[in-house]
Formats: sequence, C-alpha cells, structure tokens
Amino acid sequence: MTFKKLNNLENKVAVITGGAGQIGYATAIKLAEQKCRVIILTRNETEELKEKIKSLPNSELGHFFVIADITNTSTLKNAAQQVLIRAKRCDILVNSAASNSKIKPWQIEELTDDIFDDIIKTNLRGVYATIRTFFPMLRDTNDGLIINISSTAGERAFNSASNLAYGASKAGLNMLTRGLSRALAPKVRIIGIVPGVMEKPGSGIVRLPDYNEKAIEGIPLNRIGCGEDIANTIIACATHIRFATGSTIVVDGGRTA
Repeated sequence: MTFKKLNNLENKVAVITGGAGQIGYATAIKLAEQKCRVIILTRNETEELKEKIKSLPNSELGHFFVIADITNTSTLKNAAQQVLIRAKRCDILVNSAASNSKIKPWQIEELTDDIFDDIIKTNLRGVYATIRTFFPMLRDTNDGLIINISSTAGERAFNSASNLAYGASKAGLNMLTRGLSRALAPKVRIIGIVPGVMEKPGSGIVRLPDYNEKAIEGIPLNRIGCGEDIANTIIACATHIRFATGSTIVVDGGRTA
C-alpha cells in the first residue's frame, strides 16, 4: 500500500449499511459522484429505496441494494456473497446503520434489558459482525477502508439527547475502531467519524420544534450539521487522508471542543 492520494474512486466498490438514512444516503451520493459503485445493505426493500438507488450519480456503474440485517450474521454472509458475485470486490465499507431510542438518560427504569440489548446488538456487535463478514474482500484489495459512524454521545458521559445504552454503544464502537486498526493492518484501514447534531434526528428520536435552534447556540461554527458534512469527510478519508487508521474524526462544528 503506497498511501498516495487518489483523484477519484473510479473502479472502487463501496458497501454502506444504513444507506437509506441521512448520513448513509449522502455518503452514497458522494461516493457515486467519485465514480465508485455503491451497494446499500438494508433490512427492508421499499419503493423509496429503489428510487434512491436509481437517483445515484453515474448510474451506469450498476449501483444496487442487498437485503441484510447486521444483527443476523447469516444474512450478512448471504449479502457478502451477492456482492462478490455481482461486484467482484469490496474496497470501502461504511457502517452507518444504528439503533436508538427516545428514552432520556435519566429514565433509568424505562431503559429495559431488551431495549439495552437491542441497541448494543445493532450498534456494536452488528458493526463488528459486518466488518468480520466483509473483511476478506477488503483485505484482498490490499487497500481496504472501513468507516464507522459513531456519535458525540460516545464522547460525552452524559448527553441529554441520547440514552445511556446508545452512548455506551458508541463509546464501545470508538474503542473497537482503535483495536481493529491494529488487527486489520496493513491491508485494511479503519476510521471512526463522530457526527454532531444533524439536521434530522436519527431513527427513534423525537425532537422538540425548537431543538435545532437551541442547539446552534452551543456550536462554535453556528450551524447544524448535515449528511453532506459527514459524506465529505468520508471521501477525504478515502482519497486524501490516506496515512491514518484507528483515528476518530469529530465533525460537529466544535460543539464538543
């Protein structure tokens, strides 16, 4: 691996979990613009997802989606097999799928065992299972890249917008990124990206009407983040930030500084 910068991602193949979500789809668009073939892993086939796939730039590359549940390893193995058959390779894996709940951190009794387990199963074990499944393809490229989408909830001990299980899962994900950076080197790099407050709340989160307006008051760069901010960071990691692995990049406008 030379670590030299890339002008684009032509002939590369990227797999994105949670690719229909705010960050995942913005990333899919940016990767496709870079002439990278995009494959979205999703639990459900919907008309909206089909339209999103059709709308990706450079459609002649043959972007497609595969049904898989990251908490179910057998479905991940089937998905990886389909990717191998149809795309022949996987150069980039973006782990954007996540689970959350509107339970607040002080609502200890409401955060039941089942809810806690579901969040950890998706956000931590599910990410690891996805990496484990796609690692052989990433390794075979001799220049694989894994991006783990974390959260500022994993950086702060108490976050009023997230429950404690979610924060613990993302903190664990940050440590997983660091540990895997050595386990997967030198053929595969892994980088964590930590988004701040985003325009739209994640799955399972309900915001008050004035949430964004109030949040801006605590953001030095004076605006809310968007999916494109995270997608641009991912593109930079794939093309220019080439001598980095195990790092966690915070993209939150300075909110946690």
